[in-house]
Amino acid sequence: MKKIINDPDNFVDEMIEGLLKAHPEELRTVGDDLRELVRKDAPVKDKVAIATGGGSGHLPIFLGYVGKGMLDGVVIGDVFASPSAQQMYNVTKEIDSGKGVLYLYGNYGGDCMNFDMASEMAEMDDIKVETVLVTDDVASSPKGEEEKRRGVAGLVFAYKIAGAKAAEGAELEDVAAVTRKALSNIRTMGVALSPCTIPQVGKPTFEIADDEMEIGMGIHGEPGIHRGPLKSADEIAETILAAIFEDGPYTEGDEVAVLLNGLGATPQEELYIVYRKVAEILNDKGIKIYRNLIGEYATSMEMAGMSITLLKLDEELKGLLDAPADTPFFSQANIR
Repeated sequence: MKKIINDPDNFVDEMIEGLLKAHPEELRTVGDDLRELVRKDAPVKDKVAIATGGGSGHLPIFLGYVGKGMLDGVVIGDVFASPSAQQMYNVTKEIDSGKGVLYLYGNYGGDCMNFDMASEMAEMDDIKVETVLVTDDVASSPKGEEEKRRGVAGLVFAYKIAGAKAAEGAELEDVAAVTRKALSNIRTMGVALSPCTIPQVGKPTFEIADDEMEIGMGIHGEPGIHRGPLKSADEIAETILAAIFEDGPYTEGDEVAVLLNGLGATPQEELYIVYRKVAEILNDKGIKIYRNLIGEYATSMEMAGMSITLLKLDEELKGLLDAPADTPFFSQANIR
């Protein structure tokens, strides 16, 4: 294992300490727990609060999107491990302004269990909570079983849409409804070229040959749908988009936002090579790209690979996508 770290057991806390020192005007902890982070100005008056959370190792997901126009609070676990229900409850109390809290996170067993427990605790304190699960990974369950799918890079679009709606002063039910609408129009699929190493474990999470790739692998190393010889960038883009088109609601005349996401160790140059082909394929299908995000938005430590996410837009979703946002890892100026 080669990593620029100190004690592996301190990996997550030292990372958060650095983040807080780098962004003291934007983030603060709840009490003394480094794993419970909120906006510096939380709770925001007369606004539905949005909370997320999950294991570390995916930066900027989850804590990178806490800020104006997006999230109000986050709870962080160890690498690829869920935080506790008590931590989630503490953040919920800290960010609630009286209009309720939206729980918005990926569909993973530990997170679901602990967020559900936190929701029950919050309701005992008369804090209204709605939950929206992100299930955008088309490789993780077949069409018709979308509720079983994992949440991956589509979280970024979900955060943006929900955050913008909440910033308008909308009620909790309306924030949840528009977020669900967006998620029904979001599909993601990725490809992995290499494993990653959890610092406390000290060895790769899986094995894959230098000349192989795995289509559909999850961000924790969950099995994909096909492992085979490494293909060209154009072939990878064609394979992923074919699966997304087969599953999703995308047709000629649509407008979409595209997220081309690096998984942690893929050079930006390679992402642009893939985006070149993505833009060509969408153009050939008569689908207009309204906005694009290209870079690292949801990673898996130092895994090499990338994912493609499409969000089909209507006028409401375009307005929310265009709304101001400013967090340590996201600025509206980054959306082209």
